[in-house]
Amino acid sequence: MPSLLAIDLGLRTGFAVYGDDGKLRRYGSHNFGSAARLRRGVAGVLAEPMDLEWVYIEGGGPLADIWMREAGRRGMAVRVVSAETWRRALLYEREQRNGDQAKRIAETLARRVIAWSGAPRPTALRHDAAEAIMLGLWGVLDAGWLERLPDDLRH
Repeated sequence: MPSLLAIDLGLRTGFAVYGDDGKLRRYGSHNFGSAARLRRGVAGVLAEPMDLEWVYIEGGGPLADIWMREAGRRGMAVRVVSAETWRRALLYEREQRNGDQAKRIAETLARRVIAWSGAPRPTALRHDAAEAIMLGLWGVLDAGWLERLPDDLRH
């Protein structure tokens, strides 16, 4: 089954994998610790058997370049977006007044996505994983894998 990987960029990277049915399959956070370790680790992440077609990245700069280069080498489509892009589509304007507030709302909504998808519930959900989940939800809408936001996820 084709899949989409959403990355909340950083040395501590949040990730979320979605199937072409629009449902979350896996999510989490990984602390690479340095750009060199991230550079070595990206190939392994993208090589995992998940039939990746899309990689959505929140952020930019040299760390994004590492992901883009490796995904491109593997023939995967890459889309780099800002947090503001997916937040405008999935959060109310009043929920985006500052970054901390938006991160708290993203965590709440990410838990709803996890439940809707039937994915394993987290013991703790880091903000980078929550933001990757929300970016991925926006990504499956953008890629056309979901026609619209499911009613269970509207707020």
